Amino acid sequence: MTLPAIIAVTAALQGGWTWTLYEGDGPLVLAYEVPDTAQLRTTFQCAPGSGVAHVDLYGRPGGSGFATLTSGDASATAETMRVRDRQSVALRTDHPVFGAFMVTGALDVAVGDRHQTVDVPAIDLGKLRRFAELCAG
Repeated sequence: MTLPAIIAVTAALQGGWTWTLYEGDGPLVLAYEVPDTAQLRTTFQCAPGSGVAHVDLYGRPGGSGFATLTSGDASATAETMRVRDRQSVALRTDHPVFGAFMVTGALDVAVGDRHQTVDVPAIDLGKLRRFAELCAG
């Protein structure tokens, strides 16, 4: 089985959900989405060279306040806010939590008693690293 076939089979098993990196003239976006639809679960956005990623979690937003972000043994606290249908929080791409996320592929975002976990499978970690590289400048 070839790599594109494996990716297609993986996407089919996930109901069409896939990680996609958008590079271009505007902001960089790494999205967990069903391509060619409005269905999003997670997006990471940044201005190239800014060093700051805006993480948006769709589906079950919590309130505004502070979020605890955890990956591996690293954790951070950051201000978060609810924006209509999503929870939004900013995180520096050079922070140890983001570094651990690039290794583990797992990021837990807790707001109060609500937890949402972002999972990036090993096959897509290269997209996450590329996103961080371009955000850092």
